[in-house]
Amino acid sequence: MMSVTPTRGCLLDLPWEDILVPHILCHLPLQQLLSLQRVSKSFQSLIQLYLANMRCFDSSQIGPAIPRAAFVNLLKDNEVLQQLALQNCSDWLTDRELLPVIGQNHHLHQIQLKGCAQLSRHALVAISLSCPNLRQLSLAHCEWVDSLSLRSLADHCKALEAVDLTACRQLKDEAICYLVQKCSRLKSLSLAVNANVGDTAVEETAKCCPELEHLDLTGCLRVKNDSIRVLAEYCPKLRSLKVKHCHNVAESSLSILRSRGVELDVEPPLQRALVLLQDVVGFAPFINLQI
Repeated sequence: MMSVTPTRGCLLDLPWEDILVPHILCHLPLQQLLSLQRVSKSFQSLIQLYLANMRCFDSSQIGPAIPRAAFVNLLKDNEVLQQLALQNCSDWLTDRELLPVIGQNHHLHQIQLKGCAQLSRHALVAISLSCPNLRQLSLAHCEWVDSLSLRSLADHCKALEAVDLTACRQLKDEAICYLVQKCSRLKSLSLAVNANVGDTAVEETAKCCPELEHLDLTGCLRVKNDSIRVLAEYCPKLRSLKVKHCHNVAESSLSILRSRGVELDVEPPLQRALVLLQDVVGFAPFINLQI
């Protein structure tokens, strides 16, 4: 009788698209996948297939200092991204690298660009034109965001639910009003560290966004009690409000929200008293507004 010698299989013998990509590779950190593609040409082809079908890309899994060419190569064949996180990539990320990725991925619903300082208003316009299903967008500390590019976002991405405009210092009340009028589904909005934002923007946000749950006004020095009262009246679903360093907002307006169980982020009484003293006698306490 003939003896049958069992053959040894290897990982690559498993179906790539049915098993390896959706059930195994998706559990490995991106850094390990990039190392794995250097094992052999077969592994390189496998990882390229995975990258082309990847739904989520987070640069923090590799590190902030990704070579430009490496980033472009990683996503050059991907047209199915749903989440893109590129926070604090100011050392290397420009419009030249980002725009092709945005232009070929129309299913993106979450984009994180916090601290990407080398981009321009063209990046936001490209996002607005290419990502109609966008739900969450972080532009914190992106001072290149201006009123025209924000209007484009508002006109084309009306399904937005969360927008972070922390320290987008070019924006004024008019731009914020336009955004909330077009994007009435907003549940979370940050306007923190923007001295140009005042009561007009807050009141319009309250009246246009009844689903609002989280609002960050930290450091918005022009916000006063009246707009906080409007917020309490029009936003029954509000769960948290940040008003640290809003020294024109007093307990008389916050008490309404406090009684409803809204989480309030406000200075302790002593620190608030120091801020008021600054207004009266010109004394400037050391207050940290870094967010």
